[in-house]
Amino acid sequence: MEVKAVGKYVRISPVKVRKAARVVKGKRVEDALNVLGFIPQRSAKILGKIIRSAVANADQTPDMEVDNLSIANIVVNQGPSLKRFRPRAMGRATRILKRTSHITVVLAEQQRAGSREQRAEGVG
Repeated sequence: MEVKAVGKYVRISPVKVRKAARVVKGKRVEDALNVLGFIPQRSAKILGKIIRSAVANADQTPDMEVDNLSIANIVVNQGPSLKRFRPRAMGRATRILKRTSHITVVLAEQQRAGSREQRAEGVG
């Protein structure tokens, strides 16, 4: 079973978020949050919030075990850009794009391997 959380219109460039997303994709949620805690970029904190939101969504699902969750997929799409202008030399102005991101985190339950005795017997 899968559960997801979406952060929309986040005021950070998608390229910057994808760097942190690449590091934690496929990891267990607990390990991913630990890794994100040591990444100095601002995107790591934002991504951690969205992952925690997905875990809270999974906690509301009655038949989902929160301890067995792993990050199945992270998608970072570009949102709308804010257009601003900055004065330049000789009376000119240049456009500044302040980019936004839409971040989707999908968590899935990992299949827990049975105990060593069950595997030896062929049960688990």
